[in-house]
Amino acid sequence: MMIIAQGQPIPTTHLEMITASDTVTKVVLGFLALLSAISWTIIFAKWLEYRRVRNTGTKFVQEFERATSMADAARLAAKGKPNPFTHLFMRANGFLTHTNPALAATAERSARLSAAQVEALRQVLDSQTDAERDALGRYLTALATIGSVSPLIGLLGTVLGVISAFLGLSQSGSGNITAVAPGVAQALIATALALAVAIPAVFGYNIFANRLNGIDGELEGFGSELIALLVREGRI
Repeated sequence: MMIIAQGQPIPTTHLEMITASDTVTKVVLGFLALLSAISWTIIFAKWLEYRRVRNTGTKFVQEFERATSMADAARLAAKGKPNPFTHLFMRANGFLTHTNPALAATAERSARLSAAQVEALRQVLDSQTDAERDALGRYLTALATIGSVSPLIGLLGTVLGVISAFLGLSQSGSGNITAVAPGVAQALIATALALAVAIPAVFGYNIFANRLNGIDGELEGFGSELIALLVREGRI
């Protein structure tokens, strides 16, 4: 409910201050609202994506640890839901399928991959791991950007709003606090909204970046487990 002072309505609620603010402040607030919507969309989407990766990836890795051959692991990957770990396995399995062992079979052992071929396999695993990390990290940079830029945008809106308030004060000829306080309060809303946008974005980025690092380490460990399976199977 607005209060009337000196013939001018004074906003008393946040909504009234927003609707009574000048055009520049409204533009800044609208832009911050758009950034907030983008930020929460990314946060919600990444939360769902990382939860799915965690559930499906953990299940496949647990089943993979019980596999006794690449053929068994391939069947597990085929029947399971796609995830970064199955993608990594299928990339390695495709490499092995199209690579003839350089070391011929003998009476004591079967055909094996040479050291150069094993190194090439490791490079394939590293390349796929990087690709999976890039895919999982998509839009995290946008989240970090929103978290760092929003306070500056809010500060810009506040400064412009304060300037507008003091210009209005000089034009009205009134020098009391009642005349300038509403304009300053309206300008400060931009800073408050900017912080409300930035804080969740920064929290979300830090949480997801930490989870991404964890998944990246797990993918590297899975690659080592895959090499170990090939050793047990006698292909290395």
